[in-house]
Amino acid sequence: MIPRVLTIAGSDSGGGAGIQADLKTITALGGFGMSAITALTAQNTVGVRGIFEVSPQFVAAQIDAVAEDIGVDAAKTGMLAGREVVEAVADRLKHHAIRPLVVDPVMVAQSGDLLLAPEACAVLRDLMLPLATVVTPNLAEAERLAGVEVKGASAMKEAARRLHDLGPEWVLIKGGHLEGPPVDLLSDGRDFYEVSRPRVETANTHGTGCTYAAAIATGLARGMAVPAAVEWARDAVQAGLAASLNLGSGSGPLDHRALFPLAEGR
Repeated sequence: MIPRVLTIAGSDSGGGAGIQADLKTITALGGFGMSAITALTAQNTVGVRGIFEVSPQFVAAQIDAVAEDIGVDAAKTGMLAGREVVEAVADRLKHHAIRPLVVDPVMVAQSGDLLLAPEACAVLRDLMLPLATVVTPNLAEAERLAGVEVKGASAMKEAARRLHDLGPEWVLIKGGHLEGPPVDLLSDGRDFYEVSRPRVETANTHGTGCTYAAAIATGLARGMAVPAAVEWARDAVQAGLAASLNLGSGSGPLDHRALFPLAEGR
């Protein structure tokens, strides 16, 4: 059976991130993508012009509809917008025992626009992280969730320890915003693994985090262990960045067509 992967996230009208990037990623990597949309955004490569939140009840209804009929082999969450949506999503994930789960704690768009209400951060930390198989914060999100400044390798390890104490099985802190070669840190609370690839020199990085998390979820749905799924997903991001598209006047998107070869032989 084809791996069934559910993404619970916001819609990006520009097609580079959010639900659109997730579904492209899942499809390119050999999965069947399904979605529960948490918010509609009017955005492009330059920024977010507006956000329309979906009601928590309707977000829950989308998850129920998919889980009760098609089934879910793995899920990932992205933009959850507000406290009540976070609560509804956590409730439905527990109700349907949806695992494995990749939690991408999306808080701010690449353009700097807020994608999670400030008061919802603690709720996301308390409700979503204990459900996560893998949580995938970038440096700013790790600082916010762990309560520690993350400016280098040793600080990444401390943040990973603190985040693991909040309940996820694995923590993946993305280090792409540090100087030098991009190194991500993966930890199960005991051991630390560096996930590193050469930096791709491109300004077109819109949707990188969404693609990464969706690729990890697809790998888990295909039966990979977490470290293998993370390495495979990092290869997918690398391929998408190397073929990134110069669209729009801001930060263009990854080219998800470059991910198709990675699905072979897995």
